[in-house]
Amino acid sequence: MTRDQTVGPLTRSIRVDRMARAQGDFVVTATPEECAALAADFGIPAVRDLVGRFRVGGTLENLTVTGSVEAVVTQICTVSLDPFEAPVHEAVDVVFTDGEIPTGHDADEIDVPDAIVNGRVDFGLLTAEFLAMGLDPYPRKPGVTFVEPEPEPDAEDAPLGGLRALQGGKD
Repeated sequence: MTRDQTVGPLTRSIRVDRMARAQGDFVVTATPEECAALAADFGIPAVRDLVGRFRVGGTLENLTVTGSVEAVVTQICTVSLDPFEAPVHEAVDVVFTDGEIPTGHDADEIDVPDAIVNGRVDFGLLTAEFLAMGLDPYPRKPGVTFVEPEPEPDAEDAPLGGLRALQGGKD
């Protein structure tokens, strides 16, 4: 990846060798423009107050990143179709390695570390990924419940009622 290329709307790529001098703490605060771009990418009305807080440990070859990603998102209720705001809070616990990543194993058996790419870790991309994981795939506005429609009482009024009548009432 060159300096002019970006992975997505939120990028904060940091060289691994500089992380030791930064005391191991990193904060990513998305700008309003980055939040709007992420909302468009995720297909939701809005993202605001997006912050990723990370603590880095381990070695330069095997980094452990822990922390959290928090934001307020506007989603569309799957029941009422009304927009509503909801908080997102995702815990982060990721391992990065510049060594060999194990292959040929069942993904359920091992926790495959993320790769350190060109000696860098992108904390913006990490923030965006954990925000995406924190989004409710079936958002429901608080207080809204789904009420299943009542079945039609008369079978002849049902969509196939006319066909049943033609068959002489047989099922």
